[in-house]
Amino acid sequence: MNMMTLWHLSGWGFAALALAALLVGFSKTAVSGANTISLAVFAAILPARASTGVLLPVLIAGDVLAVLTYRRHAHWPTLWRLFPAVAAGVVAGTLFLMWADDGIVRTSIGAILLLMTGVTLWRRHREKAGTDDAPDAVTTPSGRLRARSYGVLGGFTTMVANAGGPVMSLYLLSAGFRKMGFLGTSAFFFLIVNVSKLPFSAALGLIDTRSLLLDAALVLFVVPGAFLGRWAVHRINQRLFEQLVIAATVAGGLQLLLG
Repeated sequence: MNMMTLWHLSGWGFAALALAALLVGFSKTAVSGANTISLAVFAAILPARASTGVLLPVLIAGDVLAVLTYRRHAHWPTLWRLFPAVAAGVVAGTLFLMWADDGIVRTSIGAILLLMTGVTLWRRHREKAGTDDAPDAVTTPSGRLRARSYGVLGGFTTMVANAGGPVMSLYLLSAGFRKMGFLGTSAFFFLIVNVSKLPFSAALGLIDTRSLLLDAALVLFVVPGAFLGRWAVHRINQRLFEQLVIAATVAGGLQLLLG
């Protein structure tokens, strides 16, 4: 009750946050990018800037569960190529947060997601998708350039709004990752990136004792969501998996752009 009073939450408001936390767990182990819906719920229930600080530890809890589930499927060469560009994006996102208001942040990220979805669909129309968990596309010059571009955008969007999931989902799909390699690589990627964001978020005042108190209650709902995702992912074929990821990305982009 003290926690709900501290945040001025109604019972329905907390229920919405709990459902969003459950969806975080599901998205981390099944359909990456779907947690942009959670982002929109958190921003609607809580003050927009504060919501990013509350959501970050919830995402990290989901990342830990995803790593425990798919750790054997990660493709580390792809991760090492992405991290330098992502670091640059995180720094840019931190600077952006110092002056941009919520409206600018949402509109910018929503537009980026929809544009990149269009580019990904166009590329997939022209090229055949890869067939294994370690695509050769990331080792070519064009693949390295694409990794840097997506890495900077992923770092930027994950810092300003915890919305890096759809960006990296589009990159991994465009690089030809199959379902298990996709989930394993993205699990380690977001665990490392989200943990590295903690000091930046704390320095900006987005994470404090009040936000962590709410997180302690919400993290409990991430676990059943992760188990539900683990059950569902083995019942989703590759084509449906890719369609769901793209649909979740479009939905998240529209929510940010129009919300």
